[in-house]
Amino acid sequence: MLWRQSSKTRKRYKQRGRFNIRTFLCFFSFIYYFCRVCAQMDSQSYLPVQPGVGMEENFLSLDDILLSHERLPVRTECSFPRLGYLEKSSDSPDIPEGTKMELPLWLSKGLYERKRRVLSVELPKVYRESWRTVFTADPNVVDLHKMGPYYYGLGSQMLHFESPENPDIAQTLLQTFVGRFRRTMDSSQNAYNEDTSALVERLDWLEKTLFRSGQSGLNGFQSWEKGLASTLTASNLVLNYRKRKITDVQP
Repeated sequence: MLWRQSSKTRKRYKQRGRFNIRTFLCFFSFIYYFCRVCAQMDSQSYLPVQPGVGMEENFLSLDDILLSHERLPVRTECSFPRLGYLEKSSDSPDIPEGTKMELPLWLSKGLYERKRRVLSVELPKVYRESWRTVFTADPNVVDLHKMGPYYYGLGSQMLHFESPENPDIAQTLLQTFVGRFRRTMDSSQNAYNEDTSALVERLDWLEKTLFRSGQSGLNGFQSWEKGLASTLTASNLVLNYRKRKITDVQP
């Protein structure tokens, strides 16, 4: 009943030409929290720092660091003196106003959020209307890893920049995730001891995390059925230490 109500709510916002971005952020906050809990349940030799939630960033997370280096198309709104060496296609010592170039996400956000706006950020092609139409038709046919390994994360960060298309971007991200979620989780539960490389290589980073969590849960359930869940095993750190010690002893 709650899902039906939320569907009616989204339809009403769509008819009015608006979309509640807060709903999108709340939904993805739940997904990131789910991934964090699953990661803590996995038997790992170390616990990686989890990424930020929604539009937030965690500067200690390797995934957020990689995400912040994704390049965005920008257009300068003023001249940048003595910075022409950054634009390799030009011999001018300065970057003139109106120059189109690509900058990493972290630098684009820093320059965009200044009181004096010195650049405008354009949408990457995967978030433009032509691609949004493709995602609306059938999101499962798109290779998200090829389009960008951080499709959902970068799309959430694009909401930092003012654009009349932000509600449509948020709606497309949500619909794309919902449309691909069932196939991703079904594959993780029904591909036990099978080669899933062809499927996984088409997934976004967030979808890969969910896929690994699903397979980890399936492996745990299989171990429980075989009576192996309560068996004490050595930690991966201990096993790796023993291997290194044996290697050092061998002549």
